[in-house]
Amino acid sequence: MKEFLEFTEHLAKLSGELIRPYFRSDSMDVQKKDDRTIVTRADREAEELMRTEIERAYPEHGIIGEEFGNTRADAEYVWVLDPIDGTISFAAGVPLFGTLIGLLKNGQPVAGCIHQPILDILCLGDNENTTVNGERRQIRPCSQIPDATMLITDPGLVEPHQNYTSFENLRREVDTFRTWGDCFAYLQLVTGRADIAMDPIMNPWDLLPLVPVVRGAGAVFTGWDGSDVTNATSCVAAGAEIHAEVIAKLR
Repeated sequence: MKEFLEFTEHLAKLSGELIRPYFRSDSMDVQKKDDRTIVTRADREAEELMRTEIERAYPEHGIIGEEFGNTRADAEYVWVLDPIDGTISFAAGVPLFGTLIGLLKNGQPVAGCIHQPILDILCLGDNENTTVNGERRQIRPCSQIPDATMLITDPGLVEPHQNYTSFENLRREVDTFRTWGDCFAYLQLVTGRADIAMDPIMNPWDLLPLVPVVRGAGAVFTGWDGSDVTNATSCVAAGAEIHAEVIAKLR
């Protein structure tokens, strides 16, 4: 695992060097994809770069990536790549985005990374430990929902995919609610700056790299309905003291 975490850090730093000059640059070339989401030159080039490095170092490993699909997705080890999670923020010149890199072994997340190249934040996790720029980090204590800070990427995505009334009731109960979303929300959680992070709809490349990071920081991580997060298309992360109550309220 040490070798894989070191390689994950290598991928993060290499892709960060590519992404950084595009931030707030006219050369990022924003385009709409078929699903109406946006993509930039930095997204595509960063994923290509990481794929090339993985193929060179571990040619037997598989790859799942947002921009270029799946390669050997049934391999024992599979890398999961989201070169820019939060492309809307990136394209708008807002540093609430990051690169997500994950590693699956037999379908289970064993290593994960959130890299914010503009703020120079590198977060690594292996389900047992999470570090930020080399220092061990844990979620902060929060024993009741009225004291919690809750983060989500886009509240407008709740109603099409989950129970909006339940979500709205929870939102009204927490102390602070903000849309500091995408992977930045989970970075805030694991560094003790938020207490609940959630998304009502997720893709594998958005979600799976987060699992070892969130768990390694001591949070409980499930689907929106409390199901196994590794097979989910949504997620809720919070400390053990409040997670079950959060899920019950969302139901």
